[in-house]
Amino acid sequence: MTSVTSLTDLVHQRLSDALASSLPEADGVDPLLRRSDRADFQANGILALAKKAKANPRELATQVVSRITTGDVIQDVEVSGPGFLNITITDRAITENLAARYADADRLGVPVAEHPGTTVIDYAQPNVAKEMHVGHLRSAVIGDALVQLLEFTGESVVRRHHIGDWGTQFGMLIQYLDEHPGELDHGDAQVTGEEAMSNLDRLYKAARKLFDSDEEFKTRARRRVVDLQAGEPKTLAAWQKFVDESKIYFFSVFEKLDMEIRDPDIVGESGYNDMLDETCRLLEESGVAEISDGALCVFFDDIKGPDGNRTPLIVRKSDGGYGYAATDLSAIRDRVFNLKANSLLYVVDVRQSLHFKMVFETARRAGWLNDDVTAFQLAFGTILGKDGKPFKTREGVSVKLEDLLDEAVQRATAVVREKAEKVGLTEEEIVENGRYVGIGAVKYADLSTSAVRDYKFDLDQMVSLSGDTSVYLQYAYARIQSILRKAGDARPLAHPELELTGAERALGLHLDQFSEVVADAAKEYTPHKLTAYLYQLASTLTTFYDQCPVLKADTQEQRENRLLLVDLTARTLHRGMALLGIRTPEKL
Repeated sequence: MTSVTSLTDLVHQRLSDALASSLPEADGVDPLLRRSDRADFQANGILALAKKAKANPRELATQVVSRITTGDVIQDVEVSGPGFLNITITDRAITENLAARYADADRLGVPVAEHPGTTVIDYAQPNVAKEMHVGHLRSAVIGDALVQLLEFTGESVVRRHHIGDWGTQFGMLIQYLDEHPGELDHGDAQVTGEEAMSNLDRLYKAARKLFDSDEEFKTRARRRVVDLQAGEPKTLAAWQKFVDESKIYFFSVFEKLDMEIRDPDIVGESGYNDMLDETCRLLEESGVAEISDGALCVFFDDIKGPDGNRTPLIVRKSDGGYGYAATDLSAIRDRVFNLKANSLLYVVDVRQSLHFKMVFETARRAGWLNDDVTAFQLAFGTILGKDGKPFKTREGVSVKLEDLLDEAVQRATAVVREKAEKVGLTEEEIVENGRYVGIGAVKYADLSTSAVRDYKFDLDQMVSLSGDTSVYLQYAYARIQSILRKAGDARPLAHPELELTGAERALGLHLDQFSEVVADAAKEYTPHKLTAYLYQLASTLTTFYDQCPVLKADTQEQRENRLLLVDLTARTLHRGMALLGIRTPEKL
């Protein structure tokens, strides 16, 4: 891997050295460097430093400028206003930086964290024997993007899919299956995910109907829950059938989402059964939890109900049953002490924020979380329909995730087919690109919105070739590939001696920001910052195209330099989109 120092870091070092030599007490002071529309960079740190040193900020700024070495990286520094520094980079430094990023083919200059830790990401949590709906989309898409970002920046990531595979409904299902054998048997025949869920849905409806109408069956079903919790072999075997059938369905949906879900990463509620009793004992013995009305509870002074009384986190119910809190607290123990995690990240609906606030505080009181081991809920908002209300079907029920994805692919395939003849796509390529464009459109719409915000689901806008969409970015990538195919013998090659146009400089400076954006998006759990960067990159590329001919450049050197610019842009789009879980077709 080639070591690439960003222009930001190079300029930062030059300024820090000049500050330290101008004012000894300024050694180590941050010059507060940022990108600027007035120059390539602006430094604002001198104002605060001058105030602290009781110096005239403009005079101090002038003194600092006199100590800055120019010519290699910095072309010019201008004092502006009360003491701002406007900094212009040399064309040579920009081109040399691009060449270094281009040579670092795998990482494009993005460094690996010096002290990576271990993060467990809890995301994509469907329920056994239930269809996935639109509400499951955000956890899966956001979680997968964060897995890619964190792994790329060097973090050791443990994926966890905390599926709903336990609880009272399984007593009902298992008892019904026991009394109606063969309902889930399909011999050696392979079934699709849709068929698997159809079987489960039919079984669930029949069991529910009997449960609601037959008191004797209801009693038998409740007895079966006790058997399940006790680990009775025949009951466990029936339960496993439901889990296995559901996994066929889960994997089919995630495959449509173009997302890797590995079986060992699926550790549902049942995976912590053996820990529940000990979790409760540890909490009670340490005084973190107390018995209240027969239930084991944790109380919080700042969490109260409408009646003004404290609302507890119920870890064990008065009937001896365990709730979600016991499972979630046991999962924390497992992730901290067995998986040795430094960070626990939960990509979960904002409506569960109070639950996780109480769970995390309980774990802190118990000593399972501390300054060295943290837990964070990335609470995401709701997907809305065009009317601004929660996305539902006309019948008022949640939209099936498979139906939504299928429609996105159909819409995208129609858009791809319109352009197919122009770019020479085969029918196979049309189908494949339609899938990549459709699924990419759904993912990008989600990821381009800050996770905490709601967003409107509008497929017409999502598959548009214009505006802030994944299709716009995919088209920009495919357009570059077309240019590279037409380049013939001409090859991308850096020519640092060339003077750059304004559009070339703008594109080069934007490419330099990639490593900073990726690092920030990973550190802050903000994939929407990466989507914003990539959209701006594609927009800057469009301006470059309008002003700078590539294949018809004035000289061979200029053509080679511009080919390097566009090829690095394509590689950056490709890598950036991959970190979001989105494909970039070669032709579009």
